[in-house]
Amino acid sequence: MTNPSESGHGRPDPSLSGIISERRQLTNLAYRLLGSLADAEDVVQETYARWYAMSPRQQEDIDSPGAWLTTVASRICLDLLRSARIRHERYVGEWIPEPLPDRAEWISGWSGGGVDPADRVTLDESVSMAFLVVLDAMTPAERVAFILHDVFGYPFADVAAILGRSPAACRQLAASARRRIRAPRPDAGSSARRADVVRAFKRAWEARDIDALIGLLAPDVTATGDGGGLVTAALRPVEGAEQVARFFVGRPTVAAGITLQECTVNGQPGLVAQRDGVTVSVMAFDVTGDHINHIWAVLNPDKLRSWTTG
Repeated sequence: MTNPSESGHGRPDPSLSGIISERRQLTNLAYRLLGSLADAEDVVQETYARWYAMSPRQQEDIDSPGAWLTTVASRICLDLLRSARIRHERYVGEWIPEPLPDRAEWISGWSGGGVDPADRVTLDESVSMAFLVVLDAMTPAERVAFILHDVFGYPFADVAAILGRSPAACRQLAASARRRIRAPRPDAGSSARRADVVRAFKRAWEARDIDALIGLLAPDVTATGDGGGLVTAALRPVEGAEQVARFFVGRPTVAAGITLQECTVNGQPGLVAQRDGVTVSVMAFDVTGDHINHIWAVLNPDKLRSWTTG
């Protein structure tokens, strides 16, 4: 699992276009570090603000503008990750990373306007919801070391300069992160099979068929909702196949004017719930074989900007 930077090393085009061309790379990095496209965009904006705050002479003295931008963005993310732990402790209910739609689905009408997030964030297994949730459990330093080295291919010498630690210490941080990440790797099965399971879940939910739902859920399945304290969501995860099935059967669907549509959430099969054409929830699934291990439902409106229809 690598997505090496093509512009973080060596000297890129020092022209304005060369500097701006780093934006997509920086957004990809910041989203994986923070789990929020909005925060990632703020980080990139701040990074460029610091670049343009320098004099032309100072800019010319920088051997690799791309590496400089990556270092600044990573350090801003590191500061945000440290403060995020405090913010998450004060968050009402569970916190889930911001979900992103697939490019084709964005174009076909989830959003009423704006820039396609898929033009800014490459959807691969390093942005699956299962992956991002485990990343969020890491220490800030582990997360930065792991993402920079294992996902973007930066050598530990560069990671060390960003974190202010030795290369050996950064190597240990990445190794510790890898141990955390092993278990929830996405199922090696086909996307079509995972989509079939999610489709069957949708039909069973719409039919309020508890037995069918239980049959699709792993015995130790967990369902986690994120309403941000603004909308109705379970404050704690619901665990167990029967408990999760009953929870969803009790949730409003067709009878309450809710429509469910299949979609791609962070590169994996998922569902979106809409009322009167407005997205009210996006659901991501972790599927192994024929069973669902985890369901993440994002109801926080602030995290659904990329899914809001016109």
